[in-house]
Amino acid sequence: MSGREANLMQLLQPTIESMGFELWGIELVSPGKRPTLRIYIDADDGVSIDHCAQVSHQVSGVLDVENPINGEYTLEVSSPGVDRLLFRPEHYAAYEGEVVDIRLRLPVAGRRRFKGFLVAMNDESITLQIDDDEFELPRRSIDRARAFPRLELGQGKH
Repeated sequence: MSGREANLMQLLQPTIESMGFELWGIELVSPGKRPTLRIYIDADDGVSIDHCAQVSHQVSGVLDVENPINGEYTLEVSSPGVDRLLFRPEHYAAYEGEVVDIRLRLPVAGRRRFKGFLVAMNDESITLQIDDDEFELPRRSIDRARAFPRLELGQGKH
């Protein structure tokens, strides 16, 4: 997570939590000239389209007052989904033993993309098992990580 995304998390977390949701994570992407702010929310009983609309309305007000993003941008609010992005250490810990797809900023062992079972983690690194090999990936180099939980009787782990 970039410093800018961390600042947005700090700014928006109180509003989102006061509405009864968990702020799962934030992405600020700039595919073109107009950036997109993606906010992922979660709740014990799930997230509906109406929930996303309510959070979008409240968050828009905060963003209009605080103005943390210069110029025009697109705001998207959604559930993290079943195959969810991992943002914080506790997210990784919850998916130990599950399949994760990790994209790195800098290559390790000549590659930047790894998909395997999350077997261990600590403050410095994530260890993935891919076939018979284990790869220790530095957490500070992770650009994006996504979990793919095993489905049991049609339901995800989370």
